[in-house]
This record gives sequence, C-alpha cells and structure tokens, in this order.
Amino acid sequence: MATVKALAPAGANAGAAPIRRGPITVTVMLATVMQALDMTIANVALPHMQGSMSATLEQISWVLTSYVVAAAICMPLTGVLAARLGRRRLFMISIVAFTVTSMLCGLAQNLEQIVVFRILQGAFGAFLVPLSQSVLLDVYPPARHGWAMAVWGVGVMLGPIGGPSLGGILTEWYDWRWVFFINLPFGMLALLGMVLFLPESELDRSRRFDLFGFALLALAIGSLQMMLDRGQSLDWFSSGEIIAEAILSAACFYLFIAHITTSAHPFIDPALFRDRNFAVGLMLIFVVGVILLATMALLPPFLQNLMGYPVIDTGGLLAARGVGTMIAMITVGRLASRIDLRPLVVVGFLLSAIAMWDATHFTDEIGGWPIVRSGLVQGLGLGFLFVPLSTITFATLTQRFRNDGTSIFSLVRSIGSSIGVSIVIGYLARATQVNHAALAESVSPFRPALQAAIETGTIVIDDPAGLAQLNGMVNHQAVLMAYLQDFRLLMMASLLPIPLVLLLRKAAPRR
Repeated sequence: MATVKALAPAGANAGAAPIRRGPITVTVMLATVMQALDMTIANVALPHMQGSMSATLEQISWVLTSYVVAAAICMPLTGVLAARLGRRRLFMISIVAFTVTSMLCGLAQNLEQIVVFRILQGAFGAFLVPLSQSVLLDVYPPARHGWAMAVWGVGVMLGPIGGPSLGGILTEWYDWRWVFFINLPFGMLALLGMVLFLPESELDRSRRFDLFGFALLALAIGSLQMMLDRGQSLDWFSSGEIIAEAILSAACFYLFIAHITTSAHPFIDPALFRDRNFAVGLMLIFVVGVILLATMALLPPFLQNLMGYPVIDTGGLLAARGVGTMIAMITVGRLASRIDLRPLVVVGFLLSAIAMWDATHFTDEIGGWPIVRSGLVQGLGLGFLFVPLSTITFATLTQRFRNDGTSIFSLVRSIGSSIGVSIVIGYLARATQVNHAALAESVSPFRPALQAAIETGTIVIDDPAGLAQLNGMVNHQAVLMAYLQDFRLLMMASLLPIPLVLLLRKAAPRR
C-alpha cells in the first residue's frame, strides 16, 4: 500500500514521516471493536457465570458494574497520559493489558477473581476508544474527517449492537469463558499493527497531573455509575446507599467544576468547553448514548421473555439494526465533505423517533418483519446521527485539545448509555406494577371475554391454579404495555434534542 504524507499526530511536526493510513485505520479499529464488544458481550453469559461460580443475581451483576465503573473513572485520564507517555505507547500498553486481563477473566475460578480482573480490564480498555478517534482525526485531513468518523463509528456502534448476539452464540455453542477469550486474536493483531504502522506522538512532559481534580472527577463518576447500576435492585432512593452515592456524586461534580475554573493547572482545561460545537455536541451525543443502549436493554428481553424467541433468533432479528447503522454511516461518510452535516443530525433523530413510534405498535403476536423494519429504521437514524456529530463536534476544536476532547466525548456517551438503561429498566418495573393494578381492577367474572373462558373451561377461577393462570395473563399484558410505554419514552427522547442542532456552527465543506 502506498504511503502518504498525512497530518501528524497531535504535537508532532506535520509531515515528519510518511504515514500509512489504511493499516493504521485497520489497527485502531481492531482495538475499538474489541473494547466496544466487551461493553455488552458478557451480558448474555451472566446466568451461566452465576451457576458456574455459585453466586447470587446481585453478586454476579458486579461482573458488569465493575467494568463500567472502572472504564468511566479512567477514561478522562486519556489526555494527560497520552501527553506524558505518548499516544502510541499508551495505546500499546492498553491493548496488551486489556487482552491479558480478558484472558484472566476467562480463567477466573471464583467471583472475587473475575470482579478484580474486570476492574482492570475496564480501566485499561477505557483508553482505547478515545485514542482511536483521536488517531483517525489526526492521520486524515479535515476533508476526510467525515469518512474517518464513519469508519470509527461502525466499530463503536456495532460493538454494543453485535455484542449480545456474539455472546449468545459463544455461550450456547462453547462456554461463557469464550466471551473473554475471543479478545485474544483482536488484541494480538491490533498490537502488531501498532508496532508496525503507528507513529509516536510528541511528548509533553510539561503537562502537570492534577491529582485533586482527577480524584474529584473519579469520585463523581464512580458514585454516579454505582447509583445507576445498583439503583434498580435497591429500589432507588428508598436505599441509603443510593442516597449517599447521589449526594457524593453531586457534591464532587460541583467541587470539580469549581476547581477547574479556579486552578492554574486544572485536570481538564475549561477552555475545552468554550468551543460551542464541542459543548453542543456533548449534549447531543449524550442523547445518542441514551437511545443506543436503552433500546438494546429493552428489545432482547421483549423478544425472549414475551415472544418466546430463542437467543439465536433474537440476535438475528436485532442484526437489522446493525445493517441499517452500517449503511447510513458509509453513506454519510461519502457525503460528509460535500454537504452541511447539520440537517443529517435532524434526519437521524427523526428516523430514531419514527422507529420508536413503530415499536409502540408491537404486540405479542407480531411476526419478525415489524421488528426487523423498526430496527433497520433506527439503525439508519443512529448512523445519520453518529458520524455527523463525531465530525461537527471536533470541526472547530483546537488540535491540542483533541485527546482530552475525544475522552470526554466517549465518557459523556457512556454516561448517557448508563442513565438511559437505568431509566428504561426502572420505568419498565414501575409501569408494570401500575398496569397490573389497573388491569386487575377490570378483571370480573361478568366480563364477556372472561365468562366465555370460564364456560369453555379455559380458566377455572375456583381453582388456585386457575387463578394463578389468570394472574399470569394479566401480568403478561401489563409487561407488554410497559414495554410499549418505554418505547414511547424513547420516541420523545429522540425528538426533544432537535432544537439544539440550531446551535451548531456549520463546518465548511472541504474537498
């Protein structure tokens, strides 16, 4: 492959060395896909892990919680570590450590071991996605940033979408440990590519590490993630732990903001947020994070528990979402240098809203096509959202802020995903209770439908088993209604941020 003179990495002299964009792109995307898959691939294997390690449901949930919390805490460190160690060196350390800890997770013999290894895996994996975005923005010229973000977005978006399907296949056909062992080939190839093709960025050892600022941010993010991950199981603010975590998170966020605006050498330069496109882009990507994982948290249990689809068929139906995302990203990547990207963001939110509106008409008797159709439309919408946002957000941002900016961008999306999942799962539980109570009030032997069931012997209300059967039917409908209400909530979430698009500055098309 021919070498080209590309934009140098942040801090390096432009054109100092020929850079092979193709191999670098493949290399960083391997790292991105590896980390993005691990956000969701372990979810479907939890029941198997629970049995293998004789753990309770609450105990095994720490396999997910520990990874998410560690990744969220460490992600803001990307900028300062890349400046002091060099981006290539940090990338290589992260890939090696992430791969090794993945193997250790697969070899774990008890709950304590796997939780510790998942913490380390999340900590080292936190750097991979922001570093890959920063590298692609640097090695491609501005005219091709849309295409670069399309390629990067495919890995970031398809990871969470394809993770449950791949995890289900590996768990059902092999063993739950393979959801971690699968990272070995990705890690080895990514490391080889780093060694061969990725140039090192210039070090900036003058940058000081603001330990106090980082500690405040880490406590704020860690407490927030703990609250979101454990809130549903602890009944939210009826729990003293959740109240304490909420207070600690709010207090530390406040102190962090006060600190960075008054410190001479803050952990994150507040000038980063004075760029209007970057600030608005963070708000919009937060909503994208909510929509992305919240939908994925709802659809698998809807298909498996209510409609009776097996894991493999569920993965096949949800694959349409990934197909739509890929089509939209490739299309937008080719158009990004020629058109104004802001209308595409609006189109993306509208398509997502249409998909959720379509989902509000689901029943427990529909076939596969309505599910595929809704997933395809939402996938198109997410593709039209992610690439333009990833491009516009950094279009006017100074290059020296790029490493910090990409880490904050990924962090906000991750927090949005956690908040979105917590909201829809909590709302699902509450709405189910309300719906069940409302439906139960309408159950009467004088209702024609129930009278007919009693007369034909389908339901025997004088028998405890018959009453349990009737209660199960009521609960089934209550859960179905709750899912539809959640889909309506996500439809509104897709429409509300559209006015914010007007605040974005147009990034002038460059050929």
